[in-house]
Amino acid sequence: MRRVPDGKTGDGGSRALRSGRGRSLAWTVAAAVALALAAADASAAELGRDELTRLVAGSSGTEPADLTERDLSGLELAGFDFKQADLSGVDLSGADLSGANLQGAVLKSAKLTGAKLKGAVLDLAILRGADLAGADLSEVSAFSAVLAESNLQKADLSGAALICNLDYANLQGARLEGAKMAADMKNQPMGLMRVSLKKARLKGANLRGADLARGFLEFADFTDADLTGANLMRVEAAGADFSGADLSGANLRKADINGARFKGIKGREEIIGLDTAKNLRAARFD
Repeated sequence: MRRVPDGKTGDGGSRALRSGRGRSLAWTVAAAVALALAAADASAAELGRDELTRLVAGSSGTEPADLTERDLSGLELAGFDFKQADLSGVDLSGADLSGANLQGAVLKSAKLTGAKLKGAVLDLAILRGADLAGADLSEVSAFSAVLAESNLQKADLSGAALICNLDYANLQGARLEGAKMAADMKNQPMGLMRVSLKKARLKGANLRGADLARGFLEFADFTDADLTGANLMRVEAAGADFSGADLSGANLRKADINGARFKGIKGREEIIGLDTAKNLRAARFD
């Protein structure tokens, strides 16, 4: 057996030492990467609430704050007053905007996926092309807002007041139970104000008890939607597709259903006022 002099290490010892140093270096690098990632997450939003307050403080409807393209993701902004700010292209994904005042704000192409907007005011706001997938919009007020071409897939709009433009919007799988979308016939200073869902996609959406009276629903896709007890009185639904939908207890009194499809619907015998619907003969049933 080869003798290893005192204070020296053999080949095995050298390898062990090098291995130990390698592991130590790897742990150091891993720790540094973890810290860097944590720092990146912590500073994901460009601005904090206090900084945002200062930016918006001196703004007004005539000179709104310019917050375009800002990263405000994940911020706690409950009750925040945006004073009609321009938020075009802003990232508010995961942010808490519960009860926030977004009246008249511009949010074109904004990212609000998973955001919390319960009870927020969106009256006159422009959200054309905004991404609100999975967002909580329950009980929001969106009078005369523009949500055309927006993505509201699986969003929660239960109990929301939606007298607004939702043309071409994606509402597949969205929750709209109890939503208030009917025209207010006592408050029509600028003509008929009502929800517009032209060519909107509501496949599989939950509209139980929703009020869409006098709404504009031409060519909207309601396939497999739950419209149990919904108010569709006097809607304009020419070319709309209700195939596979549940219309039990729905009110279709004097609705225009010219060319609308009702293939495989549930609850046909329970529909209220179907015999009074306009262009009933031009509608397609099984």
